[in-house]
Formats: sequence, C-alpha cells, structure tokens
Amino acid sequence: MKKQFIDIERRGLMLVLSSPSGAGKTSLACKLLETDPQLMLSISVTTRKQRPGEIHGRDYFFVTPHEFAKLRDDGALLEHARVFNNDYGTPRAPVEKALSEGKDVIFDIDWQGTQALSQTARGDMVTIFILPPSCEILEQRLKNRAQDSEEVVQDRMAKAVDEMSHWAEYDYVIVNEDFEQSVAATQAILVAERLKRQRQIGLSTFVNNLRHVY
Repeated sequence: MKKQFIDIERRGLMLVLSSPSGAGKTSLACKLLETDPQLMLSISVTTRKQRPGEIHGRDYFFVTPHEFAKLRDDGALLEHARVFNNDYGTPRAPVEKALSEGKDVIFDIDWQGTQALSQTARGDMVTIFILPPSCEILEQRLKNRAQDSEEVVQDRMAKAVDEMSHWAEYDYVIVNEDFEQSVAATQAILVAERLKRQRQIGLSTFVNNLRHVY
C-alpha cells in the first residue's frame, strides 16, 4: 500500500544564487532544477547578445534596449541591474504566480540584482552566495569555458574581487570546491527553509482540525 503524505499548503520561496562569474552558480542551479520538481527557474530578460547554444525563452529572454526600458518603466520587472554594460531584469508576473501556487523559484542573479530584489520581496527570499575555493581555480574555470577572450576573462577576474566582498549580505555561503557537496548543501537549505512556520500557510487550518478531533 502506497504511503500517503500530509500536504500542508505552503507559500513558495525565492532561492537566490549569486557568485562571481565562473564560481558555479549556473551549474548548481541546473542540477537543482533537474532533481527537484518543486523548483522552477526565473528566466531573466537581458539586452546581452545571445551566445552560441543559448535559446530565447529557456536561458534568457533576449530583448532590445528599447524593449527592456519599456518593461522597466511599466513596472513589469521585480528587479533590474546593469552588469558588464548590459541590462538584466526579472519578470514580475510569472514569479508572483508561482509563489502563490506554492512553487519555489530559483534565481541566478548577481549581488546587484539581489539587493534590488530584497527591496520588494525580502520575506520570500532565501539567498546563497557561492564562493570559489581560490582565485586560481576561478580563473581556470573561466578559461575552460572557452566563451570569452583573455581580455574578458581578466575583466571578470577583476570584477570578482568586488563581487566577493558582498558575501556577508547573504543568508548562506557555500564554498564550491566539490560540486556534489555544494548541491547537497543547497538541498539541505531548501528542506529547512520550506519547513519554516511562516511559509507553511496552511498550518493553522491543519492544527485547528487536529484540535477539534477531541
């Protein structure tokens, strides 16, 4: 006989992953999405040029600067930031719908986006900063991607110094030395955060029903 699990209504959470470029936040997000059916990805809009292998609507929504400005001015973005001379933003409607339905939304954004998002949705956020084990390993990971020129790699390394200074603004910090351990640590954070009383909005009804049995 299949065991039945008690289903208590829960408000979804926003799992924010940030790191310097190359430290592993995107790989970590992809692994979590593969293994956790309760998670969905927040797909950002960006004015950045589409890279080889990227698909519009799956990796990003690629828009013109004019289209981005209209979304921003219409209040259709939860947050927006300018990074490496390109604009990035989070569409509001799909995130708010998911949270109300008890789904969790994962964000692959930088510290600027996290700060902006916290102005409007801090109570729904769980933030994790991913650090590399060393700057040497970070630089090697960027070179191994073979997506950027040496000049861009060095620019990203210089930027990483500033980005890493924001680690203390996050709820959790993970040093991504072993990828599988980093995945396990993030999964443990998710389990604990999902069980927080304030997110289990159906607890009052559940407890009241228990009390009225006698």
